[in-house]
Amino acid sequence: MVADHPSSGNGPGNNSRTPTVQIGPKTVVSFHYTLRDAAGETLESSLGGEPSAYLHGAGNILPALETAMSGKTDGDSFSVELDAEQAYGEHKPERQQRVPVKHLSFKGKLRPGLVVQLNTSEGMRAVTVVKAGRHSADIDTNHPLAGQALRFDIEILTVREATAEELSHGHVHGPGGHHH
Repeated sequence: MVADHPSSGNGPGNNSRTPTVQIGPKTVVSFHYTLRDAAGETLESSLGGEPSAYLHGAGNILPALETAMSGKTDGDSFSVELDAEQAYGEHKPERQQRVPVKHLSFKGKLRPGLVVQLNTSEGMRAVTVVKAGRHSADIDTNHPLAGQALRFDIEILTVREATAEELSHGHVHGPGGHHH
């Protein structure tokens, strides 16, 4: 057997490359995605920009999406359909509240439908303005995509072993990940 001997050329017989790493615990995944709603309308996409990256098993992406990515490798493309509960949960009407405008971070004029940042004891959190007043605003703390079935079209770019530092911090460092 000549598995350790690189073959000439770049065809399928060339085994001189690093072995393919499957997505699993302690791996870093770089990928492009297109997110679509149930009607197929594109809501957001990383195509044409920086790919996303995450540390598999660290709870950095939706659990159902992470499960669907398990076992995939470089170059795999696939789609994942998630119902509302698997995605961002059902929309809960009781998650609306009135807050002083001074606790909101936004640019421009505060208006219904605007997604703004709410300053909470756990840090900034995205919320949607339902009704805007001069001194207070009614906000919806549901995720903006709560209650929606979603489809992710995924293209895996690279899969690699996580570094010790990434594992200890619980997230990816570098392009597509966290920057300290």
